[in-house]
Amino acid sequence: MAALIVDTRDRTYRDLDLNFIANPVTGDVSRMSGDDAVIRSVRNLILTNFYERPFHPEIGSGVRDLLFENITPVTLINLKTAIEQVIENFEPRVKLDLVICQSTTDDNTVQAMLRFYIQNNVQPTEISVFLERVR
Repeated sequence: MAALIVDTRDRTYRDLDLNFIANPVTGDVSRMSGDDAVIRSVRNLILTNFYERPFHPEIGSGVRDLLFENITPVTLINLKTAIEQVIENFEPRVKLDLVICQSTTDDNTVQAMLRFYIQNNVQPTEISVFLERVR
């Protein structure tokens, strides 16, 4: 009978800081770590269009395309579905719990509120992303 080995190490997630601020000690690009790196990754996935990443045309949400549609309840459901799909397909460090999309007619924006669990973290993380037309 084989023994079951369980890996209980905590993982520290690291990513480059996309503000490209130089580290004051090394002069190199600073890094983000922990929950901040995962939150930045989720936000980047939501805002990425298809064919925007070199050699990975399948990564993207198509959210910007939906923002040019008339904002109706059906459009909000499509936005919610696009956000859920991109996170579930391309962010394995996150277990998505809730996505709510609300429109603000005065500003012509959509606010996407997300609640998810990061692996090895028992507390849910909540973020809010404002989606607006750029052109």
